[in-house]
Amino acid sequence: MSKQTLFTPLQIGDLTLRNRIVLPPLTRCRSDQPGNVPGEMMVDYYRQRASAGFMITEGTQIEPRGQGYAWTPGIHSAEQIAGWKKVTEAVHQEGGTIFCQLWHVGRVSHSELQPGKQPPVAPSAVPATGVRVFIETGPGEGILTAPDVPRELTTAEVKEIVGLYRTAAQNAKEAGFDGVELHSANGYLINQFISEHSNFRTDEYGGSLENRLRFLKEVTEAVSSVFGSHRVGVRFAPLFTSTDEERVYLGLVESDPQTTYTVAAAMLNTLEIGYLSIAEADWDNSPDLPETFRIALRKAWRGPIIYSGRYTQEKAEHVLQQGWGDLFGFGRTFIANPDLPERFRHGYPLNAVDAASLYGGTRKGYTDYPFYGS
Repeated sequence: MSKQTLFTPLQIGDLTLRNRIVLPPLTRCRSDQPGNVPGEMMVDYYRQRASAGFMITEGTQIEPRGQGYAWTPGIHSAEQIAGWKKVTEAVHQEGGTIFCQLWHVGRVSHSELQPGKQPPVAPSAVPATGVRVFIETGPGEGILTAPDVPRELTTAEVKEIVGLYRTAAQNAKEAGFDGVELHSANGYLINQFISEHSNFRTDEYGGSLENRLRFLKEVTEAVSSVFGSHRVGVRFAPLFTSTDEERVYLGLVESDPQTTYTVAAAMLNTLEIGYLSIAEADWDNSPDLPETFRIALRKAWRGPIIYSGRYTQEKAEHVLQQGWGDLFGFGRTFIANPDLPERFRHGYPLNAVDAASLYGGTRKGYTDYPFYGS
């Protein structure tokens, strides 16, 4: 049996991926305004990186209440669907495969971003701490600020949001996406239902771990009814430690993260989804994910696993050879190197990322990174 590499093709459902190198979901805040519409700049950005074996869009809000940061794109208006269609067409012209990451931030928002300047919505009326949201203060200008205290959703409203996820999947299909990924990580809405730190409900969506996983289960079933379960992925962030640094992008550390996420994975097995995506800790000096968790996840979950975090080519190859993961997301590295698969294949040097241009702005630090030799 030949040794697998990052360039060994992989099957997800009926999709054949040409390599194991993934463009993971990366918030860039570059949508056209007004309306949070994917524009030509975003078309070029995704087209440039279409040599990835698999691409997942930046988090894309399923409804207006799902937004926690200015200038992030949506998938709930006709204009947004039309904008995304140009993206998927460009990626498909290059032979790429692209899923839309469906996103609802829940409590990680501010009244300035909400319809009618209402409070954000969440499983329970508990504010998010140690995180900042980004609100617009003028054309092309904004500030980071603390999220507002959310309003607890009624049971009927929870079920309505499940329906909004189904509609978002239908919109993604209309826009030409190959499938969808559910953003169930980093302290956003689905993660808020799963977490013991943010879900204090007493109805069918709260209490036991099984009940806290119910919202994820129902949303997964809803989007699977649109695309088929093998074209649905779920992203988790099973953090085993935290950090004191103030962050835009966060996660919630459960008292027993291994049990929480292996039980969740086993539940998703029964729904026969296409893959699991694991977002690892990515702050400076963050520890590696415990090997015990990687091994336990392999036992609980039968399908492909994507790992993303502070991965190098060497680390990805090591995890692949250990049999712990199948695909690997390269975030900032892919931002700075649109031709990343080619650079990995030939050992070409890598461009450094410009941290100042990661969120918002112009084509600078977005579509102007050079291809090797250009």
